[in-house]
Amino acid sequence: MDWSSLLFDHWHVKLVSAVLILAAWIDGKELRVPNWITFPMVLSGLVYSTSVGGLSGLNSGLLGMCVGLLTLMPLYAVGGMGAGDVKLMAGIGAWLGWEVTLAAFAVSTVVGAIMAVIMVLWRKSSRHHYENFLMILSEWMVVRKPSELARIAAERKPRMLLLPYGIPICIGSIGYFMYAGMM
Repeated sequence: MDWSSLLFDHWHVKLVSAVLILAAWIDGKELRVPNWITFPMVLSGLVYSTSVGGLSGLNSGLLGMCVGLLTLMPLYAVGGMGAGDVKLMAGIGAWLGWEVTLAAFAVSTVVGAIMAVIMVLWRKSSRHHYENFLMILSEWMVVRKPSELARIAAERKPRMLLLPYGIPICIGSIGYFMYAGMM
């Protein structure tokens, strides 16, 4: 077995995966993805994209970063997502481009939904969470200002079962990388 090719082929995808694993671990323990992970991930991704593609690579990294931000920004704007999760997706985009980021986001969304359902069933609190879901849906239909929705969500947060979304991002993204033959 050629260990060097196993280690160094697609090294950038493996590095992103290692960062995602670290972020998921911290998010699982602390319910946050810290800036000391996300900011260097985004910046180094832009440097990497530029180094392999020049100005075109920088454009690709910036577009990927923007797509990563835009995938979770609406949920963040209304208080349903942490800023660290949004920046983590931006880091994936800066390193791997918009197409991979969009696919990783889609798979992460499915993983997150499955994890949320399992968490609710495990705690035997489906009625409570269904009522919360209906209340949040009603708020989204009635309240038009994202800042007001964020304020309401912040008030409700201490009573909610929170999903550390860095974990679904990690599982979904790495699962997609493997499926796509990127690792």
